[in-house]
Amino acid sequence: MTDRDPALTSFDALIGTWATEATHPKFDGVVPGSITFEWLEGGHFIVQRSRNDHELFPDAICVIGAPEVGDGLVMEYFDSRGVRRTYGIALEEGVLRIWRDAPGFDQRYAATLATDVFEGLFQLAETPGDWKDDLRVTYRRRT
Repeated sequence: MTDRDPALTSFDALIGTWATEATHPKFDGVVPGSITFEWLEGGHFIVQRSRNDHELFPDAICVIGAPEVGDGLVMEYFDSRGVRRTYGIALEEGVLRIWRDAPGFDQRYAATLATDVFEGLFQLAETPGDWKDDLRVTYRRRT
């Protein structure tokens, strides 16, 4: 692999495979799954793949890297429902943040990373500033 993009070096903390447990306010129970983070050959992007063991929770693939224009990082998201979204993403001082501003469907996510287990929470605002808890995911590193 060539030199990695320095803007992505903090994401090394996520590289590997994680078992996931997801809950959603509109669903009773816990949905198991998995997520992997890996460097794309060349070191300029990170590929994230997630699978869930329930048909109501989509499987997805994401590519994380520099945007086509501008600063920061983006996460291009594609899922098994045919949904495609572009999110802002940052991993600074051990806190992973993901966000998207879309009228009627603003989203944000935050997780404080730990070595072997951590929890993240997605929130949704259908009205600007009226944030409600959405998808909660616990991640456990697989060895």
